[in-house]
Amino acid sequence: MAPISRRQFLQGSSASMALALFGLAGRVDAATGKRYPSVKIGNIRELKVGEPVPFTYPDSSSPCTLVMLDQTAIGGVGNLKNVVAFSSLCPHMGCPVSYSKGRFVCGCHYSMFDPSKNGQTYQGLASQWLAQLILRHDSASGNIYAEGIEGLVYGRISNLKVS
Repeated sequence: MAPISRRQFLQGSSASMALALFGLAGRVDAATGKRYPSVKIGNIRELKVGEPVPFTYPDSSSPCTLVMLDQTAIGGVGNLKNVVAFSSLCPHMGCPVSYSKGRFVCGCHYSMFDPSKNGQTYQGLASQWLAQLILRHDSASGNIYAEGIEGLVYGRISNLKVS
């Protein structure tokens, strides 16, 4: 077998990722094979920069936070790609995290997460990033919908309730 070049690897990886992201008709949890619900969680016209909006997703026992940032964010929606949402449970021990001064902070052990970089951990005991919600923005109405989760919600073996 001939070795592949770095360029070939990256091209193949990019093509695979594009198919994975855009080729799916609906979001599916890999662990259960169930579809995530599409749930309206807010309207972009009602959001203010830096003011978090609490909600639950994909069910009532999963607290989350929607926030409009003052900068573009990975996975962000809206014209400026600056609206993001994350699980509000710290991946370290499930303590609640809150949004303050441009970051999510765990009140138990002070882990900090960067919402503009996929919820990346940059301080504290958490070894995983915050689970980020996959959002869809309807530009005509301004509505924002949660349609999936990237990452595992703390305390679950899958992100969807086992029925």
